[in-house]
Amino acid sequence: MILSKLLEGVEILENTADMDMEISGLCYDSRKAENGSLFVAVRGFQSDGHKFIDNAVKAGAVCVICEEKPEADVPFVIVEDSRRELAVVSANYFGKPAEKLKIVGVTGTNGKTTTTTLLKSMLEQTTKGKIGLIGTNNNLIGDLIIPTEHTTPESYELQELFAGMVKAGCEYVLMEVSSHALYLDRVYGVEFELGVFTNLTQDHLDFHVTMEAYGDAKAKLLSQSRCAIINLDDDWCRGLKEKATCPVFTYSAKDASADIFASDVELKSDGVEFTACTEGLKADTSVSIPGMFTVYNALAAISAAVKLGSGLAEAAEAIGKCAGVVGRAEVVPTGRDFTVIIDFAHSPDALENILNTIRGFAKKRVITVFGCGGDRDAKKRPIMGDIAARLSDLVVVTTDNPRTEEPDKIIEAILQGIGNSNTGVKVIEDRREAINWAVDEAKSGDVILLAGKGYETYQIIGHEKIHFDEREIVAQALAEHACR
Repeated sequence: MILSKLLEGVEILENTADMDMEISGLCYDSRKAENGSLFVAVRGFQSDGHKFIDNAVKAGAVCVICEEKPEADVPFVIVEDSRRELAVVSANYFGKPAEKLKIVGVTGTNGKTTTTTLLKSMLEQTTKGKIGLIGTNNNLIGDLIIPTEHTTPESYELQELFAGMVKAGCEYVLMEVSSHALYLDRVYGVEFELGVFTNLTQDHLDFHVTMEAYGDAKAKLLSQSRCAIINLDDDWCRGLKEKATCPVFTYSAKDASADIFASDVELKSDGVEFTACTEGLKADTSVSIPGMFTVYNALAAISAAVKLGSGLAEAAEAIGKCAGVVGRAEVVPTGRDFTVIIDFAHSPDALENILNTIRGFAKKRVITVFGCGGDRDAKKRPIMGDIAARLSDLVVVTTDNPRTEEPDKIIEAILQGIGNSNTGVKVIEDRREAINWAVDEAKSGDVILLAGKGYETYQIIGHEKIHFDEREIVAQALAEHACR
């Protein structure tokens, strides 16, 4: 592809490159530069691509997009924001695949994975087509699993995924859109068919600093969407309705003025049932995931399906056939008279939601095993400690991806939130030992919640990712427990 084609839509401040130059590849990591490639120097939080321009040139890069004149002797294109222009160039490089897809973006602190997973299953049933999914657990093209590193990939990988989905024959792509991705322009230039906003609660303040900045980052999705779908029961979402520049469709479990409203909500230990209502139509709805949060996730998915052309009854029937979501209120088979649940809850609101759900059906004690991630929002640690102590009968404080922080410092912050609570507290730094202890401690009718890891099958300690699947650990603990 010639350079001029790659640079279509790029705001150029200065250029020394031949626009007819042939470009054979595109990269923003100098280690991936090859002969004939275009290197985009992106400023990151841990490294600055401008410092690696010389490495890229030595590896064969023939042109550089950057924000300042490079020291290396190489043709260059200077732009104001190379990260944003990476998104533009990547789209051009892969043939603007997003324009050939109907993309549904889902953002919010909680519910993104469940909403997109439910909607994927629903659309597969109603359209009989292959559906693409980009999210936290995995990227999927139909049933083909593509491992993922981030909730929303960098713009180059994102456009590459879109291109693969077009090639595979996908019409719809369902996508979790993180606040980081919106702030860092990973989805810049992507026009979403629908932008779904689930909720906003405290998380990622290590990055965004304030809730206002966090909300502003999330709200960027609506400026890139043809239609917004908003949770009318969430205070932050309600405020977005007034700011939206596109048509807005609302859902609610409390306000009958919403476009889709849930009535006659019944919460059960193995799922939820409610009546979905819209424009005089009603449809009985059931989802095999427990918790009030499931009602909201289901409403978001049904709203999206309806806006994409499904009838209300058709959408309700389809969601009733959806299986549970890995790592979201996931019941681990134990063969015992106590229950083990794995949930991804790693924010205060998510932890409170899942614990309230469990308290609604637990016959005896609720035992919560949890920690907080290192190198992440430290402000939420005591808040989560307080929530765990208030809603549990026994709390086991442990680790959860400590990364480069000292685990005992993270645990200490959690314990500050627990304070002098009357709830029993056990500190076991090693998460495997903590799970083993909880299984040994469990009695008939108890529910053990393993919070924070969810779908993850690893622990990050220092910079090393270690295999750590809680399902395997529970199975081993149960086997050892039976031998005692």
